[in-house]
Amino acid sequence: MTISAPPSPNAAGSTEAATLAASRLHASPVVRWLLWITGSVALLLGILGVFLPVLPTTPFILLAAACYAKASERFHRRLLAHRSFGPVIREWEEYRSMPLRTKKFAVSLMSLSIAVSIWVVAAYPWAQAFLAVVGICAGTWVWRIPSRDAAAAAATSPSTSVDASR
Repeated sequence: MTISAPPSPNAAGSTEAATLAASRLHASPVVRWLLWITGSVALLLGILGVFLPVLPTTPFILLAAACYAKASERFHRRLLAHRSFGPVIREWEEYRSMPLRTKKFAVSLMSLSIAVSIWVVAAYPWAQAFLAVVGICAGTWVWRIPSRDAAAAAATSPSTSVDASR
């Protein structure tokens, strides 16, 4: 009969964290592997989107974070710790929202890049129409994502209808 010492509080805390992380991961190793590959491709596309005007960054980074959350706790933690991507991912995971500043920036940059792309393919009206539809759909999707900071700012700002004569 072997008697082992009870785990220390730090070990118990890390055991609970490991159990919680393991419970978030998908049960099948094959599915985890496929999710990791999908997350890695999405991350690469998101990084390319920083430099290529037509490729959106935020949706690909959010997809990568969702895949890594079910496939690899280590990669998910690294994305959350990233200086630029981490705050947007945390906002999405905790509140299913996007900061208003990020939305404005994304829609503005996307509109500009789509407009330039439409100008570049002037010889192909079908390509112009396709780009316009993609731009409108993507811009509408991003703009419809809730913004917690916009709701909080609207709730705390004084009403402008109190005294419009000033």
